[in-house]
Amino acid sequence: MALPTTMTAIAIKAAGGPEVLVPGQLPVPVPGDGEILVKVQAAGVNRPDVMQRKGLYPAPKGAPETPGLEIAGEVVAIGKGVARWKLGDKVMALVIGGGYAQYALAHESHALPVGNLPMIEAGAIPETFFTVWHNVFQRGALKAGETLLVHGGSSGIGTTAIQLAKHFGAKVIVTAGSPDKCEACVKLGADLAVNYKTEDFVEKVKTFTGGAGANVILDMVGGDYIARNYEAAAVEGRIVQIAFMGGAKAEVNFQRIMLKRLHHTGSTLRSRSVADKGEIAADLAAKALPLIVSGKVKPLIHKTFPLEQASAAHALMESDANIGKIVLSL
Repeated sequence: MALPTTMTAIAIKAAGGPEVLVPGQLPVPVPGDGEILVKVQAAGVNRPDVMQRKGLYPAPKGAPETPGLEIAGEVVAIGKGVARWKLGDKVMALVIGGGYAQYALAHESHALPVGNLPMIEAGAIPETFFTVWHNVFQRGALKAGETLLVHGGSSGIGTTAIQLAKHFGAKVIVTAGSPDKCEACVKLGADLAVNYKTEDFVEKVKTFTGGAGANVILDMVGGDYIARNYEAAAVEGRIVQIAFMGGAKAEVNFQRIMLKRLHHTGSTLRSRSVADKGEIAADLAAKALPLIVSGKVKPLIHKTFPLEQASAAHALMESDANIGKIVLSL
């Protein structure tokens, strides 16, 4: 069946609030070498999309200006050299941009099979699970019996980290901003949820661990959390930075790094090489995908919106009311 030449996609008409996201018409992209074209059925909404909309996280060179970093749908065209997928395959994929559209390109090595997963769930997996897998398990080297501290426990990243860490035998402490969010995290498996608005997470972590501290800390806040993470970390602790929602600058006593032999690392995903992301995908497919396919680990879906209501989806994310993922449904 012939593909259409144009498609509906969400444009960012100028840097600003959710209202700058508007549906428009763009040419349907053509897959290049190693790429697949996916007819999108679901696209996850993530914090980097919000940052891009505000003009704070520009698309890398060569990436679509259309936001959206994760999709699920059907392969409808194949570029030269693609051997992993065929027409009609159902995939979920990490994309460099362009997810908020009826059709999107993905590199074949960044896609995973959907299996029997509902498309809405599949569309909520790639960006979040790639991020958690790489930062908690590859960079943070979380092991069974260790304690993981996750800031933003009720976010898409947080709810994923809770489930994966618990499955692999770790204890999990999270911070969240309301009693409802804390309760949701505990229901997902967190051993302790700290309301950061009313409680001191450093004190709570030390009490929970008998003074030892957290072995791995996944932080998307930054700001004054950086110094507090050093206090909450265990000897040989690994702090992994994935965002700076509280600011990228801080005054920190770096003696803590020496005295505790801490490792403070971090990463972004979007600007990584095709090969880098392919390696993360392969490791995720081998070790975590079976848990997803079997339903032992699954994305927590807060709400779905039609593609044309991307602005409403962003408004919800910025209200910070969501527990889990927000997804655009096509």
